[in-house]
Amino acid sequence: MKTNAMRILDGLNIPYEVSSYEDDGEHVLEKGAAVRLAEKLGVDPLTVFKTIVMRTESKEICVFCQSATSEINLKKARNAAGCKEINPVKPEELLALTGYIRGGCSPLGMKRKFRTFIDETILLCDQVCVSGGQRGLQIKLKPEDLIKATDAVVCDLELVK
Repeated sequence: MKTNAMRILDGLNIPYEVSSYEDDGEHVLEKGAAVRLAEKLGVDPLTVFKTIVMRTESKEICVFCQSATSEINLKKARNAAGCKEINPVKPEELLALTGYIRGGCSPLGMKRKFRTFIDETILLCDQVCVSGGQRGLQIKLKPEDLIKATDAVVCDLELVK
C-alpha cells in the first residue's frame, strides 16, 4: 500500500526504500521514540529524522526535521522561520493540519505544502529515514532527495547542551 509520502516521491522519480517496524504505540517525544525506532530498524540514530510541526505567532504552520539524536533549538527555529514565537502544535491538531498522526507524521505529502526546515546534520548522512506517513513505516532516501522533495531550507536547528 502506498502512502501520500511514497506517491510524492514516485511522482518526482525519486528512489527510496520502505522499512517496516513493529509499532509499540509509544510516541512520547521525551521518551526518545525516534532513537528507539532507529534501534528497531538497525540504523544509526543520526540518520533518522523526526518531523516536528510548529505554529508561529501569526498562525503559520512550519515543518521541522531534526535528527533523532538531537532536539530542536526553538531560538534557531524562530530565526529560520523569521518569527518571534514558535511552538509545537498539539498532537490532537496534527491530523487535521497535516493528514498524519503523531508517530506517523512525514515531511512529505501533508494536506498542504508548508515551509520546511531540515537540520544541517542531514548533510553528514549518505541516506536518511523519515516517517513513511503511517506508524510502522519509514522511508529511506538520499538527503538531497528529501531536501528536493520537501523544498526545504537546510539550516542549524540543533540544541547544543
